[in-house]
Amino acid sequence: MGIVAGLDSSPDFTRIVVCDGDTGAVLRQGYAPHPVESPDGGRPSDVDPQAWLLSLGEAAGGGLLEGVQAIGVSAQQNALVPLDAQGNTVRPAMVGGDKRTQVAAADLVDALGGREAWAQAVGCVPQAPQPVTKLRWLARTEPENAQRTAILLQAHDWLVWQLLGRPVRRTTDRGGASGTGYWSAATGTYRTDLVELALGHQAMLPEVIGPADAAGTTPEGLLISVGTGETMAAAFGLGIGLGDAVVSLGASGSVMAVHPEALVDGSGMITALADATGMHLPVVTTLNAVRTLRGTAELLGLPDLESLSDLAMKSTPGAHGLVLLPYLEGERTPNLPHVAGTLAGLRRESMKAEHLARAAFEGMLCGLADALDVLRGRGVEVRRVFLLGPAAELPAVQAAAPMLFGTQVVVPQPADYAAIGAARQAAWALGVSQGTLDTRMPPLWQGAVAQVLEPGEELAVGQAVRQQFVSVREQAHPGAF
Repeated sequence: MGIVAGLDSSPDFTRIVVCDGDTGAVLRQGYAPHPVESPDGGRPSDVDPQAWLLSLGEAAGGGLLEGVQAIGVSAQQNALVPLDAQGNTVRPAMVGGDKRTQVAAADLVDALGGREAWAQAVGCVPQAPQPVTKLRWLARTEPENAQRTAILLQAHDWLVWQLLGRPVRRTTDRGGASGTGYWSAATGTYRTDLVELALGHQAMLPEVIGPADAAGTTPEGLLISVGTGETMAAAFGLGIGLGDAVVSLGASGSVMAVHPEALVDGSGMITALADATGMHLPVVTTLNAVRTLRGTAELLGLPDLESLSDLAMKSTPGAHGLVLLPYLEGERTPNLPHVAGTLAGLRRESMKAEHLARAAFEGMLCGLADALDVLRGRGVEVRRVFLLGPAAELPAVQAAAPMLFGTQVVVPQPADYAAIGAARQAAWALGVSQGTLDTRMPPLWQGAVAQVLEPGEELAVGQAVRQQFVSVREQAHPGAF
């Protein structure tokens, strides 16, 4: 089929992979950090999108894209780029989620009549990072900029549009649109009334095109596929399908799975996203994943998570009855925003460092198993779980995860899965344009190289540990689910 490229513009850097269009084999790679600095050393909330283009140009240097026939773009989700009627940025792009937009999120929930009203409307309840929330913040805090805002794009939409030379037609995909808070994955349509509710007036929105469609062709004849958000691109790069779930271990955690239909959840625990293939990607988030491990390591005076893992391995499943409810930052799943963590089961024999270390790993994974059960309870099939993030490599995680999740666990080798997913999307669009691929069947690329862990005989032990965790949770927070 030829050579394709995938470009992933994350919050901090751009990665480019150049792949064989038929097999997905990575031929060459490029990388460049974004030239963005925050005065306080943290990640900035406002970014000039030109920084993404500068980084892209640097990552593509040295003839990296020579011979490439199609490019796919993946980019950070929730980055809102407000443009004026001429297509110029009204203000820097609003990225991430921060304290300033939390009030706007609560404001919007009330304005539409509560969490269930939002879940019914667009499959998700407004959160601080979402574009719809940022529109509300803009209208309340920068009314002049809000008034000038005529066109709304997200990061991957804006990059695709720039690569194509800023054409009249602006496009997006179902995956990116489903995270905005003003497009419904269930109906496949925009809710322009919600844009007006948030911004105070209507704005032009990009056309949502199909997963295998091309956004256009550059003057040099390079095909640009529709693009998508990082979560959807990573899922596509991993090659997950029906029966697969992905558990991501960051400071917070997320559980997502491929499902044939959009799930409407009145409690707001499930966010109904669309994936990059035409299917759906329900996501459940926990606020406490690796931050639980880091906090425990600090408490025990350990230098790193590897040391915590080594210590935990000296204990046994169930941590001698010690149970940690890891709700250190409050929790989203279950919805307990104002609670603190709980350490239960303290007895003289359990008061040892290794048991607390083990309880931290089990508490984190039981919290994620609760999130998995939210999806299972809605009919989502989970035959295997892909475990992502650096913490997935820790022996204590790998020892406990299969028995606590109650299913096969796959730990893929670290790779640029979002960039690979973007490249696979480019190959799909290229194949469709050449008549060699069907719009319903993406290219079959080789799967991720991975370690496969089975629960085996430990399954009953894992169920007992889960039950111990659930008992403490129900006692501390009755009816939380």
